[in-house]
Amino acid sequence: MVIRESYEKNLQELQSKMTEMVDLTVESLEKAFSAFKEQDNALALKVIEEDEEIDEIENDINQFIIWLMVKEQPVARDLRQVIGILKIASDIERIADFSVNIAKSTIRIGTANSLLHLTDLESMKELSIDMLNKSFKSFISENMGLAKEVSQLDDKVDELYEKNYMAITDYLKGHPEDTTQLVQLLFINRYLERVADHITNIAESAAYLIKGRIYDFNA
Repeated sequence: MVIRESYEKNLQELQSKMTEMVDLTVESLEKAFSAFKEQDNALALKVIEEDEEIDEIENDINQFIIWLMVKEQPVARDLRQVIGILKIASDIERIADFSVNIAKSTIRIGTANSLLHLTDLESMKELSIDMLNKSFKSFISENMGLAKEVSQLDDKVDELYEKNYMAITDYLKGHPEDTTQLVQLLFINRYLERVADHITNIAESAAYLIKGRIYDFNA
């Protein structure tokens, strides 16, 4: 009983670190998009600088899991849970990296007359943040319904990705003078689509924990 209580306490500490990582990543994505929307290079630079804190938390989680696996030697469902946390931390770190990429694109665009209105990039960002919160909650609360909902939201992001791609490339045909900004908009469109894919991976990790079998929500 004492051993189990020790494991549960360590698991709670891991989940606390994950929650902090998710919160910082949501904040990073919000800041990056705000910098992009407002053409705020100072805020974009702040997003790039603050990414190191998220990387450090991921490293802490990885080290904690190595120690926990050696100490507790989890099996069966406990092992699925620990492996799930390891995979989720990696996906969250990649999402934060895409926030950095958006910030870098913002700096490359500079003060050119914004063409954001041509796209639904903001809707993609809002959907992605909703997906991230739901996917993480689905893992923590072991809610299969939320995991499936994330998969459905990913389909909406994919639809917006295609719509944005067509709008940007069509506009580019008649406005070659805006090539630099339009290329960066294509990049940001791709970054947000990849963000949603990584979030869907988190939902798959939740489904694996709950059902004990591998799901492919990206198929």
